[in-house]
Amino acid sequence: MPLPANGAPWPPTELATHYGELRVDDAWYSGDHDKLAAVYRNNEQRRDGRRRLWARDRNVQPGKRETRLHIPLAGDIATASADLLFSEPPTFTVAETRTQDRLDEIAEADGIANTLIEAAEVASALGGVYLRVTWDRELIDRPLLTVVHADAAVPEWRWGHLAAVTFWHELSSDTGTVWRHLERHSPGRIEHALYQGGPDRLGERVPLTEHPEVSGLAASLGPEGDSIATGIDRLTAAYVPNIRPSRRHRGSPFGRSDYGAPLYDLFDALDTTWSSWIRDIRLARARLLVPDGYLRDHGPGRGASFDDDREIWQLLNIPPTEGGGITLSQFAIRVAEHSQSADSITRQAVMSAGYSAATFGLGDQGAAVTATEVKARERKSMITRGKKSRYWAPEVAEMLYVVLLLDRRLFTPTLVAERPRIAFGDSVSEDASSLAQTLSLLHQAQSVSAETRVRILHPEWDEMAVREEVDRILAETGQAVPDPMQAGQLL
Repeated sequence: MPLPANGAPWPPTELATHYGELRVDDAWYSGDHDKLAAVYRNNEQRRDGRRRLWARDRNVQPGKRETRLHIPLAGDIATASADLLFSEPPTFTVAETRTQDRLDEIAEADGIANTLIEAAEVASALGGVYLRVTWDRELIDRPLLTVVHADAAVPEWRWGHLAAVTFWHELSSDTGTVWRHLERHSPGRIEHALYQGGPDRLGERVPLTEHPEVSGLAASLGPEGDSIATGIDRLTAAYVPNIRPSRRHRGSPFGRSDYGAPLYDLFDALDTTWSSWIRDIRLARARLLVPDGYLRDHGPGRGASFDDDREIWQLLNIPPTEGGGITLSQFAIRVAEHSQSADSITRQAVMSAGYSAATFGLGDQGAAVTATEVKARERKSMITRGKKSRYWAPEVAEMLYVVLLLDRRLFTPTLVAERPRIAFGDSVSEDASSLAQTLSLLHQAQSVSAETRVRILHPEWDEMAVREEVDRILAETGQAVPDPMQAGQLL
């Protein structure tokens, strides 16, 4: 599919339902009160007929603050998903030593581990995310791996695989005109186009030089005037689904969000519970009901006030049976009821999203546990992590392969490009004391060498650092061999 024609509706009509669902996911993920109110303004009722909290009118008096409270559980779920996958950076390995050095350099310089953890969080919320490889010779001397959110892309599928994709974003404008930059990735080619239109229409296609934010791209376009040849026969973008299948649209190539329609009700119920709890606290503030005779008159038009620091009052002519004295009004706060309700809703929401309650700190706290015990408590989260990692591994490997191919073509001609192997880091780090005890027992049993112990304790060290540490340990323990010819005596 080529770039859209002038005046085409945007986003495309065939993606209207998909984009509408993404707007709801985005509203809960963002935690923004205005976004939540906007997405539910025209969809006020739940399936049970009750109006959602964020579909109700604010009813805020002038000078008063918003009384509805939002708990960002949706954002916490997305963060937990990303942490389980990439809190420990993955390792990328190839066979060629020089290629490995260049890959390590690119990964460290560009912070690819941070790019992946950002992408994983967005994928959890929106059901998927796009990875894009690009370059800018004037900015940096290597290809760049970037992230594009699912609500800024128009994909083209073939047999469930991404065949091409058009990324788009709106440019700045000081008028009612909407400027959109479209960037279409297909195997071997990247096309750029600039459209001048309205809120729901692309409008007319104009030269890139018409807007300063993309005018610099015009000089890099090929002879056709609207595209750049990548010089490689692979797609420079990939789609990573959060998890499949999409329950709302079976057979769809899109992934599904960790939220989904069932969790919307739970998120709404959690906000309702907390808003009620805070309302109890607000209403329970102590108030004094004071007779008019206790007020000090400040004169005509100046009102009256009550001095709560005054200790002596003159006798008022009030019959003692009328109860006309100062009365304290203070309501009870239903702490236990609200707390139990909120905990139950939170627990059900995170379990419906595919995670263990322990991942979110729900359960026994304070006791020291080993990494093995943590994994046992978080088994459901570990299963979800394993499923998601199988969607991430092939796409990340493909994009890093594209990075190396483009690096060879544009920056490092002698590079031998290989498809990297991906190894995900351990999501739960071993406790230091537990690890030390394990190594001590292994050493006492004479079942591991000093080199193996060093590698277990410092898996991130390279070969040289490991050898130097082993030499220091052997020297300090008197096991070092002063003469290589005597090595056999230690055996």
